[in-house]
Amino acid sequence: MSFKWTILSAALASALLISGCSKETAPEDKEEKAGTEEQTKSTAEEKTEKEASSEPETVVKAYTDAVAELDKAKEDQEVDFSKVEELYKSELQTLVKQRDAEFDENIDQTITAALEAGKNEEMNPVVVRQLFDKLMQKEFFQTMRHEFTEIDENWGNKEEVMEEYEEAMSFYGAIEGTVEKRDAAYESNMQDVIAGGFDEMKKAIESEDKLSFSLGKQVVDKTLMKTFYYAVGALPNGYATKASEAAKTDETEAKIEQAEGWAFYQSVYPYLQKHAAEDADYILKQLDLQTDAKTLDAEMINKAFVRGFAKIALHEYEESKEAFGEEKGSITAIEGALFINIIENDIKTILGEEETTKLTENAQGYLDAAKANDKEAADQYMPLLEESLNNLIEKAK
Repeated sequence: MSFKWTILSAALASALLISGCSKETAPEDKEEKAGTEEQTKSTAEEKTEKEASSEPETVVKAYTDAVAELDKAKEDQEVDFSKVEELYKSELQTLVKQRDAEFDENIDQTITAALEAGKNEEMNPVVVRQLFDKLMQKEFFQTMRHEFTEIDENWGNKEEVMEEYEEAMSFYGAIEGTVEKRDAAYESNMQDVIAGGFDEMKKAIESEDKLSFSLGKQVVDKTLMKTFYYAVGALPNGYATKASEAAKTDETEAKIEQAEGWAFYQSVYPYLQKHAAEDADYILKQLDLQTDAKTLDAEMINKAFVRGFAKIALHEYEESKEAFGEEKGSITAIEGALFINIIENDIKTILGEEETTKLTENAQGYLDAAKANDKEAADQYMPLLEESLNNLIEKAK
């Protein structure tokens, strides 16, 4: 099990304890789970790499049906956890296990443990609902990335590529509601941006323009990362803030909000941890369900996100410099600009409107230069970008 999922399991274990799972029985449970994990691992290793037989629409339908059943917990109604488990095992588990194998994660074990805990009344059913919902959204996001990789590998086979594009669109349908909610909360237009990215990808497939496809893919991917960031750490409507505020008056509600933030964060954490480990791990520790919600510092979580995304932008620009004149140079240039866009509202707060405008204009200027293979212009923009981003990182401490 990788380090990040050891932490994930610890967080889940603490959640099991919040509704009365006795410490005396925990060692036996741990031994039993260890045996189950070994058996699960063995079974997974025997599986082939083939995709789930279910169509994407069937998978998404099973997810929405499961969430609808789990939603009963919000109304203090009894949840049929056996029904949810059956939906998960019959239509969702294969896909989750495939993504686990592909990305070296253990989401299946986490979801399975959460559903079992809910069934045994060892976990608050609303917490179970939030973990299931947000972790499945992560898996749909990862599956979209999987489909995009398949498109890259099968480029030139238009029929195959278009089929994979349509599958990615279907899985996006399971996440779009989250995008819509964040747009409403922040008066943003991420739905439109993502739709535009998908349109660009489709046109690129039809015209066999690989670079345009890659640029459209980055727009979709990074705007979804922005969505998850808005859900977790953005001010003032992220779950870190909600949990912190709820902790002042309602411990149970605070834990639910914290669980939502933690589960949403799993969609962003691996990317952030790769390039800004200290910031990423700070956020993870704050949101971990073992952390008392009363100690959550939403402002510091927000600043850690800002520093992390700024560091990633710097990394992308460094990659762009090294690959200038190649397709990768343009792709990493747009990635740098998109990571700046993720935290644009925060940049305005930290650096002010004028500096933010300069930064976004320089990012666009560098992108245009990279796409035009204009090295002279690019060399003028790059030091300005690096100066602004390093200044942002320093002031976000």
